Amino acid sequence: MSWSYYPMNLDMLYMIALYAGSDIIPKFIHFTFALLTSWLIFSHLKKREIPTNLALAGSLLFITIPVIIKLSITAYVDLGLIFFSTASLISLLNWADNGFKIKHIIISGISCGLAMGTKYNGLIIFMLMVLFIPWIYSKKINFFKNDLYKKDQKPAFHYLAPINAMVIFSLAALILFSPWMIRNIIWKGNPLYPLYQNVFPSKNDNVCPVEKAVSDMEENKPFKFGTLLYRKMLYNESIVDIMMLPARIFFQGEDDNPALFDGRLTPLLFFLPFFAFFKTGTKTDRYQYEKYFFFFLPYLFCCLCYLPLYSAFVILQ
Repeated sequence: MSWSYYPMNLDMLYMIALYAGSDIIPKFIHFTFALLTSWLIFSHLKKREIPTNLALAGSLLFITIPVIIKLSITAYVDLGLIFFSTASLISLLNWADNGFKIKHIIISGISCGLAMGTKYNGLIIFMLMVLFIPWIYSKKINFFKNDLYKKDQKPAFHYLAPINAMVIFSLAALILFSPWMIRNIIWKGNPLYPLYQNVFPSKNDNVCPVEKAVSDMEENKPFKFGTLLYRKMLYNESIVDIMMLPARIFFQGEDDNPALFDGRLTPLLFFLPFFAFFKTGTKTDRYQYEKYFFFFLPYLFCCLCYLPLYSAFVILQ
């Protein structure tokens, strides 16, 4: 079964509880990752000199998102993915804010590797983080040049610094993710199986008979439907509905209804980020680049997920 080739960091953690005879503890473990992510948000905001009440509000905003509450009573892996991804993002910002010390970029890479080992969605975080490293470095080095920092806190600019950071980050992440890639290479000849089967020729021995039958049926279809075309056929969505999907997830949502994303976010996540860019005084904002980082990250994430699908849908139209 293809599911058995997915990375299983959290699944292995759940196995400890299952071995002890409890099928409830895995749900508490999953919920714990939501609490830890909330703590990361609160801690990061406090370091940015945000008042305690506002930092707490930011932490509570995350923990009370309806889809987070729904996931908190299950034994899935999504909250673990969110925790490790958030830890990686914050560690990268700590690297930039603390004179580009190597330990922070290593922690960021390790966290990203754990995210990839939890769910393949972490691969998108990995790609975005690698791309953001030189951008964050270039933005932050400008702040180190001004009077906001003492002389002993100002690192010297070096053009190889962001390249070294990208290499160290990538190595740390891939080392943590490598056990799952090695397993899949040995078993299927594809480190990311069942993804990218058109890139990596996969071994087809010992395939589950049911899955093989389904796969053969899909291959023999005269016409293959993509995800977005399925939505159009099943839910009668227009091209406007399809193109507005990244915005609709904030305003629509219903549990156990695939047409409405099987969950609900909150409009606050759509509107509140814009307020971060309002001027509150004449003081130079040393964390302005962070606001752009957090603002554009989810949109770039969505673009990487949906751009190929949008292109195929527009061509079919």
